Amino acid sequence: MKVLKLKDMKKGWFIGNFEPTVFKTKDFEVSYRTHPKNSNWETHVHKVTTEINLLIKGKMTMCGKELNSGDIFIVYPNEISDPVFIEDCSIICVRVPSDPSDKYIIEK
Repeated sequence: MKVLKLKDMKKGWFIGNFEPTVFKTKDFEVSYRTHPKNSNWETHVHKVTTEINLLIKGKMTMCGKELNSGDIFIVYPNEISDPVFIEDCSIICVRVPSDPSDKYIIEK
């Protein structure tokens, strides 16, 4: 058995085609992240990957929709990600496929 620490991963990403990782694969990426209330997050788009997100804790808006603990939301390629963290949030994100370069910042 091997034990690793989330704190040693980059920005909460721990599975995917990047380093460091606990499991290297081109098929998908997985992260666990926390976002403090009112934290700034870059508005962005993915051209290839699809994100499947589970809001474990908190309240936020994304794409004009309010999301609460337990909500699962999917962001498809070319949809704009514009999260606003209304409360402290914890999110598990799965991105398919794993393509760390597929993130394009949209300047406001």
